[in-house]
Amino acid sequence: MNKTLCGFALLSVTMIGVCRIASASQADEEVAIRRLQTEQANSWNRHDAAGYARLFADDGDLVNVMGWWWQGRAEIESKLSSAFEFVFHESQLTITDTSVRFLSPTIAAAHIRWTMVGARTPPGMPEPRSGIELQILQKRAGHWLIQSFQNTNGVPERPFPTGAPGAAPRTSSE
Repeated sequence: MNKTLCGFALLSVTMIGVCRIASASQADEEVAIRRLQTEQANSWNRHDAAGYARLFADDGDLVNVMGWWWQGRAEIESKLSSAFEFVFHESQLTITDTSVRFLSPTIAAAHIRWTMVGARTPPGMPEPRSGIELQILQKRAGHWLIQSFQNTNGVPERPFPTGAPGAAPRTSSE
């Protein structure tokens, strides 16, 4: 019985140690992903399309706030180069929050909240002032890269209107 208890205790201590190592490793990976977000803002604020595009996998894709889908690092760089010439020439991006969830040791989903000032959008296009990105990141050759990126303009959340089907909707203030 004593041998069984000692064996169980040793196994428990070993498992706790392995879990702590895994947690520390995951914390290090999250720091690396947060650094990638800092570099995203820095590249944007330098208006460095090549630097921004290098944050993506070669076959990564980006859907911007307008719903335009750019496929591959080369297209992302090309489209951003054009955008930085006028629309985003004076823009400044600030990352305000990053939430990371690991789907596997080499794949993570990150939600990134951002704000922006200085964009000069043409009539009929909404000015990007705040929003949220969903990034699917993959660790390749020891580095986290954006595999897929979806960006959405943000609007303040409010309650949905209520009412019977077919009736004019009522808001919570009525």
